[in-house]
Amino acid sequence: MPFKIRSILSLLLIIGVIWYFYGDDYERAGFQGVTSEIQSDLQSIKENPIITNTIDTISTGIKELFHEVLPEERSEGQQVEEKPNLESPSTEIFSIHNVELKDSRADVEAEAGPPKRSSLNEYGVNWVAYHENYQNFFMVAYDDKNQIVGLFTNQDLFTSSEEISMKSNQKEVIAALGEPLDSIDKGLVRYQINKEQAYDVFLLDESYVTIFYDKHENNTITAIQMISKDLEQQKQKYFAEPSEQLKEGFELQLFDLTNAARVHHGLPVLAWNEEVRQTARDHSTDMADHNYFSHTNLAGLSPFDRMKEDHIRFQIAGENLASGQPSSIFAHEGLMNSEGHRENILNNKFETLGIGVAFNQDSQPFYTENFVTN
Repeated sequence: MPFKIRSILSLLLIIGVIWYFYGDDYERAGFQGVTSEIQSDLQSIKENPIITNTIDTISTGIKELFHEVLPEERSEGQQVEEKPNLESPSTEIFSIHNVELKDSRADVEAEAGPPKRSSLNEYGVNWVAYHENYQNFFMVAYDDKNQIVGLFTNQDLFTSSEEISMKSNQKEVIAALGEPLDSIDKGLVRYQINKEQAYDVFLLDESYVTIFYDKHENNTITAIQMISKDLEQQKQKYFAEPSEQLKEGFELQLFDLTNAARVHHGLPVLAWNEEVRQTARDHSTDMADHNYFSHTNLAGLSPFDRMKEDHIRFQIAGENLASGQPSSIFAHEGLMNSEGHRENILNNKFETLGIGVAFNQDSQPFYTENFVTN
């Protein structure tokens, strides 16, 4: 039998099996609904190594199949903004977009222009976001004298006196900066740093520098956050005090971080979806109030069921969940290092995004991202 005919018959067989088991999910939620249900089913049996190896083979075949059937479409017409001419830092070990901690707001806006957004963060100050349609994206926190006390970017906008760049991996970073911290002391309380996560925290130049790594790109740098020592010490607890302003801040920051990551990977920007935000908020609130963490709520409703209940029409949809991270930055970086969540964030088929955050009685945030194409 010719190879092409065998390939076609194999593909038809795979489609038939998928349709038999997941046809209802496709009719209700499209391709994304099918993949979400498959991932959920596979999760329960992944501990068996024989099954895991078989699943990996099938999963690869399915991805190749749908790559052929539904090829990626690159965005067109998005104006490419010129990257700034980055200079070496003058006083600190790192600079972002040619500004450093202790510089003034006037310095920042002379360099980057007016901000696009300002929203409350976990330190009790605002993250002020600067970008051009999410290109050249970075965030700045100011004190009451308009001096920089915090900086963040997840794009290639930083320079270092230690010759560290986005291409540097974790081993190279540690070789240049020394061993990262195991904990941060605040008064009589010691907060342990989770060494299982893909980031390191360093105390450099009277500032806490967190460097995030991309597990999918050989543990090279994917983002950097700098917080002044004084600002960090003012934050007495691991989780910030909940408020409506902080809830909205986390939601908007997570939205901006998602779009900045998409642009960095050459993908189009997602539009904000206010209707879906409410669906996401409701699910985060339900999880926080009833102490569970799942895509399926206690009434047995999937993300797609919940959207349908809220009269949200969609062709394809997807959901990401996170909990336990003290900020939208840590939540986003964790999601980017989880394969299924990363696929949602970098899915070229999605067009809009709604994000909802809620806090439980221990002030722990629950994050829900709902991606929708109408």
